[in-house]
Formats: sequence, C-alpha cells, structure tokens
Amino acid sequence: MTKPSLHTSSSNISFVLLSAAMISLVFFIVYPNEFRLQSMITSRPSSLTNFVALKPDFRLLIGILTLPDSYERRHLVRHAYALQSTVSDARIDVRFVFCNLTKEEQRVLVAMEIMLYNDIIILNCTENMDSGKTYTYFSTLPKILEGINGIERPYDYVMKTDDDTYFRLQNLAESLRRLPREDMYYGFLTPCHDRRAPNSYMSGMGYVLSWDLVEWIATSVMPRDHQVGPEDLVTGSWLRAGGRGKNRVDTKLAMYDYMEEPRLCSRHEFVPDTIAVHKLKNNLRWATTLNYFNATEGLKPSKLYHL
Repeated sequence: MTKPSLHTSSSNISFVLLSAAMISLVFFIVYPNEFRLQSMITSRPSSLTNFVALKPDFRLLIGILTLPDSYERRHLVRHAYALQSTVSDARIDVRFVFCNLTKEEQRVLVAMEIMLYNDIIILNCTENMDSGKTYTYFSTLPKILEGINGIERPYDYVMKTDDDTYFRLQNLAESLRRLPREDMYYGFLTPCHDRRAPNSYMSGMGYVLSWDLVEWIATSVMPRDHQVGPEDLVTGSWLRAGGRGKNRVDTKLAMYDYMEEPRLCSRHEFVPDTIAVHKLKNNLRWATTLNYFNATEGLKPSKLYHL
C-alpha cells in the first residue's frame, strides 16, 4: 500500500483551511451580527455575572397605605408605577399595605392579587387611619423582613404614603441618591407657611425614613405608647421626642397638592421637576396628572383601538 507523501498531505490541509476560511468570510459578510453576538457571549461572561450581582446604589420600600376593598384604586396606582421607566442604580419596591381582611370576598380577591403581583403587605391590626396603623406598619417591617438579605438591612429607606399620591420615581430617586442613609427624615415640611415652626413635620402625602429610624420605632417604648392622632403629625412628634431624624430634608415645591383654587404654598400648578402630586381623589385627577407627565406616550397605534 502506497503511503501519501508529505507534499500531498500538506496540500490537503491547505485546501481544507482555505475552504474553511472562505466559508467563514462568506458567513461573516452575510450574517455579521451572528459573529458580534457570539463575541459578546464568549468574551464577557465575567462582566455579565458582575452586572447581575451589582448592588443598587440604594434600596427604597414605598408602602402605600390603603384599604382591602379599594381594588380599582389599587389597580390604577399599580399601573401608574409599572409604566414608569426603570430607575437605574436603585431598587424601588412598591407595596400596598392594609390591616387584616374581614370579608370572605377579600380573602379570595386579595389572594388573587397576591398571586399575580406579589405586592401586598397585610398587617395584624384593625383597619384605621389615625389610631396606630402607621405605627404598626413601621414597627412590623423589621420583623417580617429580617434575614431577607442575610446580615444586610433589607432597605436603606422606607416610605409611608397613601393611594391618592403619585410619585415620579426617577425624580424621587435622584433626590434621594446623595442624601444621608442614617437618621434621615424626608418629605414635604408642614406647615409650609412656617417651616421653622417647632412642631413642624413631614406631610402624610408621603415621607421617607432611613432604616435605622424604622428599627428605632420598632423597639422604642415612646412610639408604641403614642399612636393616636393624625399619623404624620404623630410620626414627627416621635422623632422630636426621641431626638431622631436630625437629617431633615424638605422637598418644598417638588411635592404638592393637586391644584385647586385658591393657590397655596402646598398647592400649585404642575411643574416639570415634580416628585409627587397629592390629593388625587378621583380618576379624573389621576388621568389629568398622568397625562401631564406623559404616562401613555409609549402607546403604539393599532387598528384594535382608537382613543
């Protein structure tokens, strides 16, 4: 049997390599994006892993105090926040908060919401406005969130707000980003006509506490023994009595009530740098507010509907 010569073997190898090169060249010209995609996947696995593992700049829990039967309002507010663009470098969780369920239909309908959205916190209390619900909210969080993130605090900030307030999350995040993470009390300072008043406090439309203040509320006897009264005023009184919340941040004109006549320091027209609008008591007010801030600008034209 005759063995192939070295010259013949080299010729065959050269032919195979040349053919492979020609096929690769044609494939690159016809499908350039395939090469680019493969390059991204194979050359940057560590970058992708690091991206997933990156810690947010800060974490905020927005607790919207509402009622179990407020199904329509909950869906409206849920959609208003879901349509906002994702805030970069921050984790913002929006949760609806109410007390124990008392009706059979609530147990079924609220259970369906939890299964679909997983955005509801049910406190162990009797439903109320100014008889301790806000205290129960703050004091319960360290217990139910303990251990979720290992040894780390689950959130840097916690907000209390209501279902008639609309927060613009990007503006809120930019406002919070450079603020202290300890002993911080943030919101619209009331009374707005006298912000130096000794008994001033952050309006209940929406205020933020740093996590250490939430832990203090949960363990201190003083807040536990003084729960009754207008909840925002009471929260301010806790912090004054306990010498807490020294890092006060007043958002001034960026948080305000929906405009009605007459114009007041807490009530004015919409402005572009708005953080929050309060007293959205009906669907028309919500629609007017969302329209001003272009909430539906991403709606695509279709033969299936006309607006």
